[in-house]
Amino acid sequence: MNRRAVRSGVLPLAAALLLGGCGGQGGGHAGAASGPGGKGADAPEATTFATLPGAQADPAPDADTSGLVVHPDAARPVLDRPGGKPVAVLPPTELSGPTWVPAVQADGDWLRVLLPSRPNGATGWITTRGGGLRTAHTPYVIRVDVTHRALTLLKDGKQVGRWTVAVGGPSTPTPPGRTFVMASLAPAKRTPSPVVLPLGTHSATLDSFGGGPGTVALHGWPDASVFGKPVTHGCVRVPPDALRQLSGVPLGTLVHLT
Repeated sequence: MNRRAVRSGVLPLAAALLLGGCGGQGGGHAGAASGPGGKGADAPEATTFATLPGAQADPAPDADTSGLVVHPDAARPVLDRPGGKPVAVLPPTELSGPTWVPAVQADGDWLRVLLPSRPNGATGWITTRGGGLRTAHTPYVIRVDVTHRALTLLKDGKQVGRWTVAVGGPSTPTPPGRTFVMASLAPAKRTPSPVVLPLGTHSATLDSFGGGPGTVALHGWPDASVFGKPVTHGCVRVPPDALRQLSGVPLGTLVHLT
């Protein structure tokens, strides 16, 4: 089924989100999945808490995509290549919301997707055979220029917003590469940010932060003096208008960190 991607409607916070690292409490666990593409017994779940040593690196971390995003209705095996060995299981939910991941390459009835786990830029292959895989399209792309501390939101290739933001400091830089909007969360405590958008990437210098896995996120910040400065633990702090617009983009939307 092909439809427009679900928007990142705010979900109740299922784990304490750390507005610095950022990460949540919890952990990935080994699971068993059988279905289209082969068996994934004992492969780890591809979540923000997991490390996937067998995953292949993103082959084109600077490239755009067609906007295709996919959602598994049930746990789905992720292989290292079309018809290859299982390296992970893609669960139907991430942080209590639906899993949507971007497709970055196609090979027949196989799709290569970005995964939200370590190492950064992890990818894997899932098959479109056998049903149980919903597809959609996001017209948005988010670009974060870390050097110039600017975030640009594009829709259908046209700029719809650009803001000065705060990025990671010298010892905890915002990691470069191609990632995606993994979830949309509403912390019980609305300060420093009423909405947090975790990405499918992690700090390269912090293995954990405050009990979480060091997941990088886009989120607000009440003190405007930070914008334009490298002061975070890797997350991207954005002004209120940016947060409002970013909260409306679909899950799975591509994010370039350069």
